[in-house]
Amino acid sequence: MPVTYDQFRQVLRKLGYELVRSRKHETWRLKLPDGTERTVRVSHQHGKDIPPPIFAEMLRQIGMTRDAFERWRRDP
Repeated sequence: MPVTYDQFRQVLRKLGYELVRSRKHETWRLKLPDGTERTVRVSHQHGKDIPPPIFAEMLRQIGMTRDAFERWRRDP
C-alpha cells in the first residue's frame, strides 16, 4: 500500500521529529537521548505517493522498518 508524504509527516510527528527547515525540501530532526541526531528530508508534495525507492531511503534515515512504520501509522 503506497504511503503519501502527508502520512510520512504524521508518523514523524508521532515519533517526536521536529520540522527545522522548509525550503526546497523539509528537514525533520530528532534528538536522541544519547545526544545524537537523526535527520530526514521530505518533499513538499503533500498528497502524492512516495515512490518505493525514496520511501525505503527515508525509512533507512529514520532507522525504521516498513512494519514498524505501518504500526505507527495505524496507531492513533
